[in-house]
Amino acid sequence: MKKYTLVASLLISAVSSGAMAADSVSKEEVDHFKLVKIGTVNVSQSGGAISSPSDLKDKLSDLADEKGGKYYHIVAARQHGPNFEAVADVYKDADK
Repeated sequence: MKKYTLVASLLISAVSSGAMAADSVSKEEVDHFKLVKIGTVNVSQSGGAISSPSDLKDKLSDLADEKGGKYYHIVAARQHGPNFEAVADVYKDADK
């Protein structure tokens, strides 16, 4: 059931209209859907602007969008004082 929910959510996000935001995916999803890595993004030294996990995910999504990616996978993340910092790999769908 979990696999069907994941597939459905990925399909819905792929065909929904309007502004697209890159989605966070697990390493297993990257492997299963054979996503193609197109780069890496990072968030650091935000001066307190990234002060929660949801702020961090929003920023990573924006950065992945700017790189042309549809998905991102967080490789490393930490809280440093009032800031959240992270490095994420950016992916696109496999060419068919």
